[in-house]
Amino acid sequence: MSMAMSDSKKKTKVAALSIFSNAALIILKIIAGVLSGSVSILSEAIHSSMDLVASLIAFFSVKYSSKPADKDHPYGHGKIENISGVIEGLLIFVAAILIIIEAAKKILYPSEIKQTTVAISVMVIAAVANFFVSRMIYRVAKEEDSIALEADALHLKTDIYTSLGVGVGILLIQLTGVKLLDPIVAILVACLIIKEAWELVSTAFKPLLDGKLSDEEEEKILQILNKYGGQIIDFHDLRTRRAGNAKFIDFHITVNKRLTVEESHHICDLIEKDIDEQIVNTNVTIHIEPDDFKITGQ
Repeated sequence: MSMAMSDSKKKTKVAALSIFSNAALIILKIIAGVLSGSVSILSEAIHSSMDLVASLIAFFSVKYSSKPADKDHPYGHGKIENISGVIEGLLIFVAAILIIIEAAKKILYPSEIKQTTVAISVMVIAAVANFFVSRMIYRVAKEEDSIALEADALHLKTDIYTSLGVGVGILLIQLTGVKLLDPIVAILVACLIIKEAWELVSTAFKPLLDGKLSDEEEEKILQILNKYGGQIIDFHDLRTRRAGNAKFIDFHITVNKRLTVEESHHICDLIEKDIDEQIVNTNVTIHIEPDDFKITGQ
């Protein structure tokens, strides 16, 4: 229980860090966008605003998903992280649409870019800040197998590229004098965001339909079961699914009918232990069948 509490605190701490980081960067980007008149910087501020909302969702989802199973939720609360990931992905779509609308206005009515040094400096600061914060969040996401934190880290990782892209765009405007580069860069930013949103929604939505574990994880399960060829006759009916960071695995094994209940149970304990060591956060259910098992008609 203390380990679970520690893991929960770790997840909520990095989620809170993301909230603070996004809030600070939004203020910087809005100031730089207003001073420079750059739509690409303002589009980045819109992106970061969506990221802030996503960070808040991630913060509350990791807190809620860490609650233990109860009477109404016997399989735990893990899927709240998947719901969070889907919502975050949809928010990114909205951000991309808003950016494209603002960029289209600037193409029709181009304006002068001012305070380019300030604008470029803010974009570099944003990229560097997001680099370190996203690395920290992504590390915890992998350690805790948290889709909500992974989605949050993905947001910030995209911000690194988009911030650098906007900075380079403003630099090119300063060098070439071509004002259309600003909205064009903003639209390219939006395209990257749409790609990010699609990948995120696809990843987060699959477990809501009880999609199976990855091929790599299922291959690990098969390798473990094959190790017990001398103790079990065969295995079949393997099924897997995940909810948040929880992974549910069930299958049947056929054993020699002369084995006692205690001996069969011991084999199951060994298999479960091996799976748990190879794949984190597993819940394994094993159905035991004797070698001459037949289902009689009713």
